[in-house]
Amino acid sequence: MLFGKEIKKYDNLIYKKYSDGYEYWRKCDENNNCIHYKASNGYEYWKKYDEFSNLIHYKDSYSIKYWWKYDENNEPMEITEKEYKDIEFRKKEKEYNSRTKCSRFELMEI
Repeated sequence: MLFGKEIKKYDNLIYKKYSDGYEYWRKCDENNNCIHYKASNGYEYWKKYDEFSNLIHYKDSYSIKYWWKYDENNEPMEITEKEYKDIEFRKKEKEYNSRTKCSRFELMEI
């Protein structure tokens, strides 16, 4: 049993220390999703979420990695790293194209 728990909060970072010496740090994003966890025993993990707070990527210090996408019912489906990278690339490409179309239009109006 762990006693003497010490908790400190700094904006999106939480630190806890127990009387047996075990301690951990947890960093959260603006939606309070844990995006990074690091423990004094060396274990660490990272998570990435989409704009709806759905978990889309998980990686830990044991080299375990997972990727997900969500269907129209918001149900998670595990995907490969390549599929994940393709989805991210298409998102960035769409965002870039929407910005350049605006810029071209604005230039034409001048």
